[in-house]
Amino acid sequence: MSTLTCRIRRSAALAVALAAGSTLAPAATATAQPAPRTGPAVTTAPLAAGLYQSAYSERNRVLWATAAVGRPPVTDSALLRVDPRTLKVRSAHRPPVTDPETGAVEAVYGVAVDDEHNTVWTTNTRDDSVAVYSQRDGRHLTTLHGVAHAREIVVDERHGTAWAGGFGDGTLVAFDTRTREETKRVTVAGASPAGLAVNERTGTVYATDLAGDRIIALSPHAKAPKFLPAGDGPISVALSPDGRTAYTANQAAGTVSVVNLRKGRVTRTVPTGEGALSVATDPRSGRVLAANRTAGDLTVIDPRRGTVVERLAAGPHPNHVTVSRGTAYVVDKSKAGPRGEDQVHRLRLRR
Repeated sequence: MSTLTCRIRRSAALAVALAAGSTLAPAATATAQPAPRTGPAVTTAPLAAGLYQSAYSERNRVLWATAAVGRPPVTDSALLRVDPRTLKVRSAHRPPVTDPETGAVEAVYGVAVDDEHNTVWTTNTRDDSVAVYSQRDGRHLTTLHGVAHAREIVVDERHGTAWAGGFGDGTLVAFDTRTREETKRVTVAGASPAGLAVNERTGTVYATDLAGDRIIALSPHAKAPKFLPAGDGPISVALSPDGRTAYTANQAAGTVSVVNLRKGRVTRTVPTGEGALSVATDPRSGRVLAANRTAGDLTVIDPRRGTVVERLAAGPHPNHVTVSRGTAYVVDKSKAGPRGEDQVHRLRLRR
């Protein structure tokens, strides 16, 4: 078996990042407890077992989080509405049942918000589909099939498009966020789209190709994608505030690559920590945050200098980071809650 094949198989297993053998815990009622401080204030609270990703709604001032536990048939999964101030679960919405005999549900993993239409989009990785929920009441609105091992989803509100990545067959699929109809599908043979980011000014979507150590760039009117270099095992991608630079979290290398999108080259490679799994940008400062799942911390990078400026406590196994209004929310899959729940950490960032 080749080294590349081994890496793809290892990465595919980590792409789902489940808490196997656990049960979905009920919504936490405990008061958020402070975690060790390293620079900015850090607040931690238990949410549920099997946390995967989160997304922040500016319209509703809500943090949405996904949770799914175990291997198929998955019977414990929820879309969680979290108060970003108290970090308490305000409501938990169970996905629809797909198999009444086993109790399997359409388990949710990736998540993105569409504040324009007041909806939440999720990837249902095990069911090769994506789904849309109402932000108002958490009601399941529709399921859209045909996205093989859908891992991440991102919403371009300006162009009314939701992009999903088919990790299983190398596809990038676009949906109209108003009609929820598929509008575009591009397949890159042999690729494994993992992380997604979109430039809302141009409508260009960027996907990390975990199998090919590159970024796939697809503009709205292009018939074929362009390819840009990245690091070893790129699994997540974020863009600079001006959209001219991409940052990839390279899982295999434990680094973040700084990629000049116009020149099409990596300008800096910053060691962050083992198992770099998720990357996000702070629009206020332009700094880049990388959640290092194996190292168990959150790295703050100055991308201009290519240096690590802070290393923050974010739980033993940080799985995903999202940033809004100068605050980072980190999902931690460590089962460190009082009843074995996974946790969320809120970190106030420095300017």
